[in-house]
Amino acid sequence: MKKLLLPLMLAAIVVGLFEQTKAKPNIYILIIAIVVFMYGMMQLSAKTLHNENHKIEDETIEDKEDDNERG
Repeated sequence: MKKLLLPLMLAAIVVGLFEQTKAKPNIYILIIAIVVFMYGMMQLSAKTLHNENHKIEDETIEDKEDDNERG
């Protein structure tokens, strides 16, 4: 999926930038390019692990281990 998203996002960037250089850019092409780029970014960022979530998971695991040792 990542191999498909990156070229698609790059194509959307190129099309969007090329369309902006015209004297009368087509607003619909710009909107489609932005939507495709944002969708690709959303899909790529959904697969990354955020540090805050990782820290919270580590703390809860440590808390559970401490509870098991005490009880």
